Amino acid sequence: MAGPSSDDRVTAAVLIIGDEILSGRTQDTNLRDIARYLGVHGVDLAEARTVPDVHEEIVAALNALRARYDYVITTGGIGPTHDDITAEAVAAAFGVELYEHPEILAMMAARWGPEVTPARRRMARVPVGGDLVKNPVQGPPGFTIGNVFVLAGVPLVMRGMLEDVGPRLRGGAVTVSRTVRVEGSGEGVIAAPLEAVARAHPAMSLGSYPFFGDGKYGSNLVLRSRDSVELAAAVGELVAALRAAGINTIREVETAA
Repeated sequence: MAGPSSDDRVTAAVLIIGDEILSGRTQDTNLRDIARYLGVHGVDLAEARTVPDVHEEIVAALNALRARYDYVITTGGIGPTHDDITAEAVAAAFGVELYEHPEILAMMAARWGPEVTPARRRMARVPVGGDLVKNPVQGPPGFTIGNVFVLAGVPLVMRGMLEDVGPRLRGGAVTVSRTVRVEGSGEGVIAAPLEAVARAHPAMSLGSYPFFGDGKYGSNLVLRSRDSVELAAAVGELVAALRAAGINTIREVETAA
């Protein structure tokens, strides 16, 4: 597992697993929800990858990500069908065997009775040494091993599982965001003031996100930092720099962390 960095930054990666995502048949929304959830817990989502339902691809990506970041969250591939191979790949990445978890088997027996088919039993498999991640929605739980959390791909179920992941995370300082909205000016005019503030605050994240519509155009300038005092100072500097550049249609708007 990757160790904590010197600046108290705790990092995570998301590994999205599934041919249906890469083909465009299914639109992924889990990445957005995970990023927001991690941010509340002081964990920075630093990378996201999407891989097909191919054993070697999953193993390689998982090993690369878990060595680089504090946590890895995977989504997808833990259902009952032949192409749900995430459990096997995670076990292979950690060099352990899979076994049928008795607690999951008991849940299945209570729900389905004698109709616990071999396909359904596939969802009871957990790597040796792993722990369960509660599923408050429906179906079997996910699992965790090392610094990896293996969650369902169905968004509603995945969000429910996340609630059991949060308490297990070692959070860092929570990142705070503020947004300065500029209307009637393009990025070409905004670029120089934004770059000046970015150079003065290298530890902060500053981004420009253009908008168009309803006869209006401009950009939302988003500043993110763990230091609320520095963030407030940077916002003031940015507003002053924009006005010095002749831009006056400026206002701060609420933004998510």
